[in-house]
Amino acid sequence: MAFLRSTVAGLIGLAFAAAALADKTTLTVYTALETDQLKAYQTAFNKAHPDIDIKWVRDSTGVITAKLLAEKANPQADVVWGVAASSLALLDRNGMLEPYAPMNLDAIMGKYRDAKNPPAWWGMDVFGAVVCFNTVEAKKKNIPVPATWKDLLKPEFKGQVVMPNPASSGTGYFDVVAWLQLWGDDKGQGGGWKYMDALHQNIGQYTHSGSKPCNMAASGEYVAGISFEYRGHTNKSKGAPIELVFPKEGLGWDLESFAIHKGTKNAAAAKKLADWASSKDAMVLYGKNFALTAQPGVAPKLENIPADYESRLIKMDFNYAAGERDRILAEWSKRYDAKSEAKK
Repeated sequence: MAFLRSTVAGLIGLAFAAAALADKTTLTVYTALETDQLKAYQTAFNKAHPDIDIKWVRDSTGVITAKLLAEKANPQADVVWGVAASSLALLDRNGMLEPYAPMNLDAIMGKYRDAKNPPAWWGMDVFGAVVCFNTVEAKKKNIPVPATWKDLLKPEFKGQVVMPNPASSGTGYFDVVAWLQLWGDDKGQGGGWKYMDALHQNIGQYTHSGSKPCNMAASGEYVAGISFEYRGHTNKSKGAPIELVFPKEGLGWDLESFAIHKGTKNAAAAKKLADWASSKDAMVLYGKNFALTAQPGVAPKLENIPADYESRLIKMDFNYAAGERDRILAEWSKRYDAKSEAKK
């Protein structure tokens, strides 16, 4: 009898375990979040919602954006989490997002979310431009610390600058858009393009990702890596011999943002993720990596980021960035793609 009771108890236990697994929902989440952020965010979410699994599909911003657009007729994603607002604005223009006002929307600043009600997307944190400058290699080569974007055009920087390809990197794209907004686009004839023509002469390589230029500068492969402040801050915190330069003309930036994909079959779970990802608990996690979060007053001061960082961000036009994306990238590729890192 004891054996029979234990067998029955075991079968009941297996049945409960099977039922629990059957009740779990898996969300397919497309992301451009840095790989060293994914685990912390997922672990914190699963503490609140252990019944929802996340299946990540990760790549650089431009690659994820292109993948989502290619899948428009047969969407695979339930949620887009940690992808640039300029990309989500583009997806919204293509009718690919499901508007939803998360539980914590009122706490998110208006300038860091879609203006529609309910919004198609909303922001998590700001990622902005920085130049990672290797002080050790610069001293060997007698290269002065730059203070402005135009300092990178000086002859001593020949072959010593690396930046992300805007077709694959959200960081690269907001740099290009910022320069065009600062100095003019004029369909390929403006001052922004003249600046990039001159910068191209000093570029050693255009990389696939936004992190890589700072990593290359940190290792001494190049003197100056145009990157974004999260990677600059983390590399410098680990002891890399770099100075973080925030050029005086102003900084391009974008928002890591969140949206629910239209047509998801897991809408209830997607809304739970949206509610959590917009919460103060989530913003506190974002603030460990980024100086500015979409909820104000949450992020602690990061030691390597200037206190006036937010005031250095230029006014970015996300509608322009989304609407002109194809033309800008085609023009950029025609002019500069010869120095791009080989595609993966």
